[in-house]
Amino acid sequence: MKKFNYLFVLAFLSALVPAMAQTADGSFHGAEATKSRYRAVYQLNTGDTSIIHHALANIQNSLNDPRLKGKLDIELVVYGGAFAVYKKDKPLFEKEIQNLQKQGVILAMCENTMKMRKISRDELFPFVSYVPTANGELIIRQQDGWAIIRP
Repeated sequence: MKKFNYLFVLAFLSALVPAMAQTADGSFHGAEATKSRYRAVYQLNTGDTSIIHHALANIQNSLNDPRLKGKLDIELVVYGGAFAVYKKDKPLFEKEIQNLQKQGVILAMCENTMKMRKISRDELFPFVSYVPTANGELIIRQQDGWAIIRP
């Protein structure tokens, strides 16, 4: 048992030392994107415009990351007070979300929120997609291996 513990500690330290050495000389530039595809779902449930702008900027930053170029699938799931991001009568975010959609981002609206707030599809931009519930979408995506990001 002592031999096993010793080997475990040795293996741990051998993995830790190179990682520490990378940051010590300033050459560490973040994680390496070794997979062919990455998937992330951003959840947005607030009407706070600064948080919405922040979330949209975060999505764009992910799309611009040179490590992820051409390897990234993103979905924006909107529910609760964030429904304003997709409303036609408040086009504050229209250019940003259209730009994201042109880059392949799935723009999803929670139908449960729409029912609760009495919002019709006619009130939302025509390029928005729909999911029965935001929570259901997040649960399914997470179980399918998508990273869940909340700004």
